[in-house]
Amino acid sequence: MSSFTIRVDADSCPVSVRDMIIRFAERLKIKAVFTANRIIPLKPSSYVRMEVSENLPDAADNQIVAQCGNDDIVITRDIPLAQRLVDKGITVLNDRGTVYTAENIRERLSIRNFNLELYEQGIAADKTDRFGKKELNLFANSLDRELQKKLKNTANKIRR
Repeated sequence: MSSFTIRVDADSCPVSVRDMIIRFAERLKIKAVFTANRIIPLKPSSYVRMEVSENLPDAADNQIVAQCGNDDIVITRDIPLAQRLVDKGITVLNDRGTVYTAENIRERLSIRNFNLELYEQGIAADKTDRFGKKELNLFANSLDRELQKKLKNTANKIRR
């Protein structure tokens, strides 16, 4: 089994993405941990487990940050959580395949905060496009690319 874990902010993760993560975990023999403040139904797998946090604001996010190792990959659409993780040097991507980096996370957070302000003022903010096969393929390609990087790094560490 690999030395890193796929961690998933499971509260708003689409079912098709959850299923894809489980398939990747099984195929590559990588541990995947889904974290939420309630039980999320998952397909049974020996590589996957569900962790339920306290039912408090940001409890699942705090649990992910606390348990995340330097080599882990986190899947989340929560931009403030993504920023916390990117600041720690963790690989983070959303369910549409965007990899958050030190170069792009502040802009994403700024856009999110602007849209939140509009919403709080009763002004319709930009809505995210629907989630379909194209978005799932983008996610799968990004996840595969990031997993292959991690697996290669793990293999290189073992050879040393």
